[in-house]
Amino acid sequence: MAGGGLGPGLEGKRAEFYEGGVTVYFILAVIVGSLGGSLFGYDLGVSSGVTSMDDFLRQFFPKTYERKHAHLHETDYCKYDNQILTLFTSSLYFAGLLSTFAASPVTRKYGRRASILTGAVSFFLGGIINAAAVNILMLIIGRVFLGIGIGFGNQAVPLYLAEISPPKIRGAVNQLFQLTTCLGILVADLINYFTEKIHPWGWRLSLGLAALPATLMFVGGLFLPETPNSLVERGRVEEARRILEKVRGTKKVDAELEDLKDASAASQAVKHPFRNLLKRKNRPQLIIGAFGIPAFQQLTGQNSILFYAPVIFQSLGFGTGAALYSSIITGSMLVVGAIVSMLLVDRLGRRFLFMEAGIQMIISNVIVGVTLALEFGHGAVLSKGISVLLVVSICAFVAAFGWSWGPLGWLVPTEIFPLETRSAGQSIVVCVNLFCTALVAQCFLAALCHLRFGVFILFACLIVIMTLFIYFLLPETKQVPIEEIYLLWEQHWFWKKIVVDDASQETKQPPHLQL
Repeated sequence: MAGGGLGPGLEGKRAEFYEGGVTVYFILAVIVGSLGGSLFGYDLGVSSGVTSMDDFLRQFFPKTYERKHAHLHETDYCKYDNQILTLFTSSLYFAGLLSTFAASPVTRKYGRRASILTGAVSFFLGGIINAAAVNILMLIIGRVFLGIGIGFGNQAVPLYLAEISPPKIRGAVNQLFQLTTCLGILVADLINYFTEKIHPWGWRLSLGLAALPATLMFVGGLFLPETPNSLVERGRVEEARRILEKVRGTKKVDAELEDLKDASAASQAVKHPFRNLLKRKNRPQLIIGAFGIPAFQQLTGQNSILFYAPVIFQSLGFGTGAALYSSIITGSMLVVGAIVSMLLVDRLGRRFLFMEAGIQMIISNVIVGVTLALEFGHGAVLSKGISVLLVVSICAFVAAFGWSWGPLGWLVPTEIFPLETRSAGQSIVVCVNLFCTALVAQCFLAALCHLRFGVFILFACLIVIMTLFIYFLLPETKQVPIEEIYLLWEQHWFWKKIVVDDASQETKQPPHLQL
């Protein structure tokens, strides 16, 4: 399999002539661009806390509120098994799934920046509507606007960060999306902890504060430079050169610009990018990037913990305050994981982090599942020692996700698609990701109720499959220029049998189409 560095066979390409470094202009651009992650993260965190607040449940889900307090001193897997309540969480992701199809042409025709601004406006409206909600319909409408914002943001932000970054630090820069997502979750957990004490409208404050990161992202986005890749793709080559010179801090950008122009020429030759994704030469990107990684990212079970951390802890006998406090701990571990990933992803590589974390997550899930099987559900509140073991195991799971499937689930797909299918590929990535997110969000509480401790064993088995998937099918992409990653498929033990045979039949096409 392809190893570290540029990999064998890449030394003769233009990448060795790339010049420039990290500039203040580049740093400001990626900070503003990565704010899109804070929108995604804040909503993940805030909805999980709000759905456990008594004032919120009493107003919108009185039957769930009664069931919660009827079992307040009993262990019960099924306290929150209410499909309308879970629809409050999952409706956002169903809306995001649909909006990503609108986001793809916007991202390609008008640029990454246009999609970022559109997402910020939609997210702002959703936060305001949710804060003012007086019935379930208003809650769902607000969530739909939030979902549209996430659909556009998740389509554009990872692409923006990957395209504007120098190859040697692309992995770390792209991780900013995950880091701001994790910080958004942690901030939401902290806000929920304090607003839960504000009766009866604390939940409104939690939901309404989503408008703040949306405002920051919109204002910052007005001054955000477009990516050189997108400008070249739209025929604005001289503007792309100026932006490239500013973000790289050098006038010597000819080699990188020529790579972008070659990729753009290939892109212009493709009139139907979605149809082109189905061609045999794009089979690795389709299977790994568009379907495998985004689906598996959600099937880790991580978002079940993020969505319902307070609910899970309350179901395990923790009080409301203790449950929210425990979710702050897990949110903090997610931030720690994201920082670890930023520091190590361009040194150890994507494959190492995927596989190490897979083993750690399997062990954590087995510990939680076996502990619940032996100690939980017998009508007694869990002992302090068992509760600590569960929290530690969940934290170990969250940290491993934080430095692997969380950030790499967004990084790797943005790296492996060639420019001609990149926005279409990212649309499918976001679509598959949000579909699986919505599915898990809608089904997890019912699964927890019916499978009980077995749901954690199920996730452990899925992670075994995911880890093997990475081991056998994903080559190492660290430090490989984004427009030359297509060469890795020709060297991979499995994919070369597909793409090389296909390329031999298309030798008259431009080189970037011979994947």
